[in-house]
Amino acid sequence: MRLRDKVVVITGAGSGMGRDCAILFASEGAHVVVTDLSADRSKTVASEVADAGGEEVWMKADVRIHDDMNQAVELAMSTHGRLDVMMANAGIAEVGFGSIPFDEISVENWQVVQDTNLKGVFLASQAAFRVMKHQGYGNIVVTSSASALSAYPGFYSYTPSKHGVNGLVKTMSWGFGKFGIRVNALCPTHGMSANLALPADADVLGLSYEELAGPWVKDNAAMPLRMDRPPRIRDNSHVALFLASDESEYMSGVCLPSADGGTHARVAINFPE
Repeated sequence: MRLRDKVVVITGAGSGMGRDCAILFASEGAHVVVTDLSADRSKTVASEVADAGGEEVWMKADVRIHDDMNQAVELAMSTHGRLDVMMANAGIAEVGFGSIPFDEISVENWQVVQDTNLKGVFLASQAAFRVMKHQGYGNIVVTSSASALSAYPGFYSYTPSKHGVNGLVKTMSWGFGKFGIRVNALCPTHGMSANLALPADADVLGLSYEELAGPWVKDNAAMPLRMDRPPRIRDNSHVALFLASDESEYMSGVCLPSADGGTHARVAINFPE
């Protein structure tokens, strides 16, 4: 088992990749503390974690609130006595999902995205750091986005928040290394959870955009790589598993594209084949 007995806190674990990682990590031997803004979702995923061989440990937590992140870490410490991995995963999409013109974006909409996506990573990482520096080791895995590498059109709040996340990851890795703490991010391109585009109270689908788009025709795929199936959330979760495991123990400060399918290797110019 790749995460045998590792204690992991995951934020935003009620749906999407957070949920998938919670289940995957538990199946790989981790002790997972499930946290999410929704208590109902947290409890449901904790039950799924137990079905995967883990323990049912969860709490309602808002990544925008300092005390909530400290309490999530304290729950891990009181239950298991240490914290091996903080997965700062919680995030929200652009308000309006790119449909709002730049000059009509409200300050409130801009701020809620920054508070969740960037401040949330900061607070989760800070809470973990306070414990990890005394332990003399630790691992922070952050869910960033391909939008931190290539801008999403119309995502005027989301894209800057994810660029900030990548900058924070690099800065933290520089400052935390002397304590034996490493920090990395994955930047999903394809295989992203369709729940990101849905309201917070929507049903948890457990599927990627590509899986919901209808019959998969690989010759029409958006990415250069041609496969017989669409990209899935699990394709990204496996990268998170690698970063959370000791297999990547000499990596830090890396922002790794995941489920990329060759998208970042191409240019906009169409060359004849």
